[in-house]
Amino acid sequence: MAEAHTERRDTLVALRAPSTVAAASELGIPAGTLHTWVQMLKSKDTSIDTASNKDMATLIEENRRLHKELAIAKEEKEILKKAATYFAQHQK
Repeated sequence: MAEAHTERRDTLVALRAPSTVAAASELGIPAGTLHTWVQMLKSKDTSIDTASNKDMATLIEENRRLHKELAIAKEEKEILKKAATYFAQHQK
């Protein structure tokens, strides 16, 4: 049930966005992937089974988690860089 809701939400976002690229960016997924999904939905291709949908949902969720972790790591790197610069200047 939740998967169907997620699929409908993603589809609506894709259809309402000005472009596939914008929708993909909003969803945190590659534009090519979203384009493929939209084309499959438009053609009503049912060749993708439920197991594949679960795998894809898992990958999307992992992608979002990794994007958040990367953002945190980049922020930490910048803080450490600034701290190193500060201490190097005030060593004497």
